[in-house]
Amino acid sequence: MPKVVVIGGGWSGCAAALAARKAGAEVVLLERTDMLLGTGLVGGIMRNNGRFTATEEMIAMGAGELFEVTDKVARHKNVEFPGHKHATLYDVSKVEPAVKKVLLEAGIEIHTMSRVRDIEMEGNKIKTVITDNDEVFSGDVFVECTGTAGPQNNCTKYGNGCAMCILRCPSYGGRVSIAAKAGVKEMMAKKADGTYGAMSGSCKLHKDSLSEEIVEKLNTTGVAVIPVPPEVREDEKILTKKACQQYALKEFVENVVLLDTGHAKLMTPYFPLDQLRRIPGFENARYEDPYAGNLGNSIRYMAMSPRDNYLKVQGVENLFCAGEKAGPLVGHTEAICTGTLAGANAVRYAAGVSLATIPTELAVGDAITYVNEQMKTEEGISKKYTFSGSVYFERMKQLGLYTTDVDKIRERVEKAGMLNFFNQKIV
Repeated sequence: MPKVVVIGGGWSGCAAALAARKAGAEVVLLERTDMLLGTGLVGGIMRNNGRFTATEEMIAMGAGELFEVTDKVARHKNVEFPGHKHATLYDVSKVEPAVKKVLLEAGIEIHTMSRVRDIEMEGNKIKTVITDNDEVFSGDVFVECTGTAGPQNNCTKYGNGCAMCILRCPSYGGRVSIAAKAGVKEMMAKKADGTYGAMSGSCKLHKDSLSEEIVEKLNTTGVAVIPVPPEVREDEKILTKKACQQYALKEFVENVVLLDTGHAKLMTPYFPLDQLRRIPGFENARYEDPYAGNLGNSIRYMAMSPRDNYLKVQGVENLFCAGEKAGPLVGHTEAICTGTLAGANAVRYAAGVSLATIPTELAVGDAITYVNEQMKTEEGISKKYTFSGSVYFERMKQLGLYTTDVDKIRERVEKAGMLNFFNQKIV
């Protein structure tokens, strides 16, 4: 039985581990913090816009387990907010234990507080990874899902300093790039102004710090849109800093847009607290993530790996990548999609079976291929791509890939020869 080692337990790492296990491998998942899901612990938005299509494609392809978890712990379904339709908002306080249960029941060996700090190579292959605890994990193939945010010095150099976000670098150590350790030259995304990186696109407010009227609106509908007085509005330039370009709309400057994910999800990278508290209903507002949401947020897309459409890292024989490591494809849904393909292909590689791509007749396959092409260009590396808005959602619509007709999506998957593909045993 081949052994797959997945480094990083965010959404992509969980998906990679699950896909590899279902394909028949022994799987070890290493996560540097005390919980899985990474930014998924403060995210919460699923199925909005083209993410609905991508979700149903993955379900039809046999990779529905993690999407089913978010559906089960949803606080609200079929929610609309500016620029977005039919969203599901999952409860960030319930999702991690539910995901961990699925992985453990599948037989995946999970090690938390296991930050990989170094690797050992033999020729062009990774042989082992070594953690801060001096534990050594060997494998036949490795999947890197370490993300692209952190360590702290990146947030200081390219952002507004460490904002004390959910990644918790001071407590658990910063991100270490496995590909870079293996000698791969990685890529850094750029903003429209040419500077590097992108800032996480939302904050969390403690719901009980808001007015009763706002809390009631959130609990009832899942959404609260509160106009911001002109004298309190943030500079529109803040929109260009966001990783989540699907929310870079003027409505998110003219209004405070809140979503109910357990906390109140504030759809802006940061907002000065003294200005926020001048908005009616926010007089006692308090940040939950990042704690310094008054001045900044985490900086992301600082270490993307060159890869092919199988999600195999170029330059290392037995390393695959997923999530943000695979390019500027933003979001939880996107991470699950790439993680699933990377995990499945890791097993195919170890078993000597031909690697698989997802056909471009499907939105997931087209996105993986298109982003791979775009991240190699000067213009493309300055943009962010997501099923839920901005550049790629427009492409989805132009190509006729966006639909909410589940039967049509399933038919499309079957025609592409991918029905239940990720439920197949490889070994």
